[in-house]
Amino acid sequence: MALDKNGIAQRIAKEVKDGYYVNLGIGIPTLVANFVNDDIEVEFQSENGILGMGPFPFEGEEDPDLINAGKQTITALPGASFFDSATSFGMIRGKHVDLTILGAMEVAENGDIANWKIPGKMVKGMGGAMDLVASAENIIVAMMHTNRAGESKLLKRCSLPLTGVGCVTKIVTNLAVLEVTEKGFKLLERAPGVSVEEIQAATEGILIMDGEIPEMKL
Repeated sequence: MALDKNGIAQRIAKEVKDGYYVNLGIGIPTLVANFVNDDIEVEFQSENGILGMGPFPFEGEEDPDLINAGKQTITALPGASFFDSATSFGMIRGKHVDLTILGAMEVAENGDIANWKIPGKMVKGMGGAMDLVASAENIIVAMMHTNRAGESKLLKRCSLPLTGVGCVTKIVTNLAVLEVTEKGFKLLERAPGVSVEEIQAATEGILIMDGEIPEMKL
């Protein structure tokens, strides 16, 4: 069966290594902090000015003054620090973030990403997305494999305005884990109960399959 948003976040959490500094984008990526193993030390950074972000608070324990870039209430781990946006983007532009996890509306087979605007719809601004994709060297995208109409979001070319060019390294969807290569999307794992044929049918871009494709282990 296909994964839900928590399942996607749980699988991405396995990509987070001990000692990493990690930026979590808006949407599914914010859930990743809930699933990181307790035996590793990770510093989660939010571009609005916090380093040491923890998991979401339990109901009734929210602090309205403590929010992430998506304006969701969060927790702060012991030793967390708070700072202005200039310092935050200095960390990002200075390449001090080891892993960036972002949501996306579309990803192209060459690693292009579109995640900030749909033409005709009003947006408040691009936020930090373009700084993140321009500066990060390790970008994992968390997204649904298809849109609500059942159309693929893993494309030959993005149709929406680009956020970054050739920057995505890996994608985790509700159906699969894929690596972006020079030849296209390389299928690494499939969601439990999801067949290779289902993934192929849901992927517009080139899909590379090498041998037996294992199921994800969450």
